[in-house]
Amino acid sequence: MKKTVTGILGAAAMALSVTAAPAFAQEQLTLKSAKTTSSYYMMMVQLAEMMKVSSKGEIIPTVEESQGSVQNVKESFVRPGNFLFTTPPSLLAAAREGKKPFAGKPKDTARTLFPMPFITIHFVVKEDSPIQSVMDLKGATFVTGGKGTFCQRTSDRILETLGIGDTVKAVDLELSAANAAMRNNKIDGFATCSSHPTPQLVELATTNNLRILSFTDEERSKVIGMNPKYGPLSLPANTYKGQTEVVETMALPVGAYGTDKMSDKVAYTITKTFWEWKGKLAKESSWWSGVTEPLVAQLGAKLHPGAAKYYEEIGVTIPDEMK
Repeated sequence: MKKTVTGILGAAAMALSVTAAPAFAQEQLTLKSAKTTSSYYMMMVQLAEMMKVSSKGEIIPTVEESQGSVQNVKESFVRPGNFLFTTPPSLLAAAREGKKPFAGKPKDTARTLFPMPFITIHFVVKEDSPIQSVMDLKGATFVTGGKGTFCQRTSDRILETLGIGDTVKAVDLELSAANAAMRNNKIDGFATCSSHPTPQLVELATTNNLRILSFTDEERSKVIGMNPKYGPLSLPANTYKGQTEVVETMALPVGAYGTDKMSDKVAYTITKTFWEWKGKLAKESSWWSGVTEPLVAQLGAKLHPGAAKYYEEIGVTIPDEMK
């Protein structure tokens, strides 16, 4: 079921001071990222409120729930007007080449706006589980991510790269049902891919003792060798309740994109406002702290002309292939 959030999206965000934005006729803006239990959905709510406040009502944002990045990219092919969505750059590369999960005619309609906080890979089991490491997942019943999502595809590839893909009993299950399934011992664990701390695990850890599995240096090297877009990431102790040690995992870049149907004025205003508000957003939620201008170069898709205008104004270097 599609859920939307419009109007006042957060009293805390309303307290942020207003940054002047270019004036123009009222425009509708749709933002789409992930399920309501994910950190990326919360980010869309923050961005929507940012645009509502900074534009003084000239931009009317609507946040839609999504099943994930694959759905976002597919919808971007056909959505009209001002549609902002998130996805890892690798999915857009597949779309440009007409590869799975976008088999068929190549499509190059996405346009880069700005980077998002990176996806953090979480492999989760119960604390009292005999599964102590990633390799202990051999023979385990495991949900590798929400059904049909980027996370599911990513987790499957990680397990295959580590040589245990054929031994893990992968279960097709909506991620929203994975918490209860693990509590009731129907599954041994699940993967979730979202910027940390992800609300799903924050909530689950308040009533359940969890273990987030660490990858060894050798395991991470194999996965990064399979896809150089991955990078090592350390989850600090106490990121989640009961997590007393650092967890060694990996992260993937994510971008906020418009389409070639988004107006230049809206793209310029969104991009300019995001960077001017980023410090305020980071005070609200720490996941924004690591987002910097040089990360734009990792997003792959051509820049939207409106965003390109802003980056030229502030002197951000853009690779030729994105111009």
